[in-house]
Amino acid sequence: MDTKIVVQIGACARIPTDEGEFVLCLYTNDQDDKEHLAFIMGDVYGKEDVLVRVHSECFTGDVLGSKRCDCGEQLALAKQIIAEAGTGILLYMRQEGRGIGLYDKLRAYNLQDEGYDTVDANLLLGHQEDERDYTIAAHILKDLEVKSIRLITNNPDKIENLKRLGIEVAGRVQLEPTITPENERYLATKVERMNHLLNLPLSEKEGTDLKNGSGK
Repeated sequence: MDTKIVVQIGACARIPTDEGEFVLCLYTNDQDDKEHLAFIMGDVYGKEDVLVRVHSECFTGDVLGSKRCDCGEQLALAKQIIAEAGTGILLYMRQEGRGIGLYDKLRAYNLQDEGYDTVDANLLLGHQEDERDYTIAAHILKDLEVKSIRLITNNPDKIENLKRLGIEVAGRVQLEPTITPENERYLATKVERMNHLLNLPLSEKEGTDLKNGSGK
């Protein structure tokens, strides 16, 4: 994606939540027709070491509470971490299904039910394993004039991409998932095939499958 893009803040409104009071700001840009969001607590402008979560939209997890992933839990934990600190930013980026969209995400779910992991399911549909781009997120952070951030993530690729885009990442805050039978393999694939920074107590079967290099 071209880094010479323009983002513009639109309407903002106060949003009281169980975790505390946030301000929700809608951003438009000249790169896509999506409405990306900044959910802000406290005074972040011009500040250093601001807690930031760059969260990619997950309708199934965030809204419906699907147990196939840990996205909804990550969203809730990030809000809690920011609220406990009293200041921070949650960017809600409209990049459903690691960028492949909801339609193909559902098709990928069907392939996963046939035995493929999340990476191979995406590849079989003609996508990359992860098609997300963080350029717009970086531009929103620059518009908010944050000097450096502490990124709430387990994804090293997200850290490196933001650094490459000129965001100073001063630290990382871990998100610990709740492991269930429904998401265990999903989380294992994140670690083994996408290098996510998690230590998972895998089941004996899962460990055997990964050791044998099973793509399913």
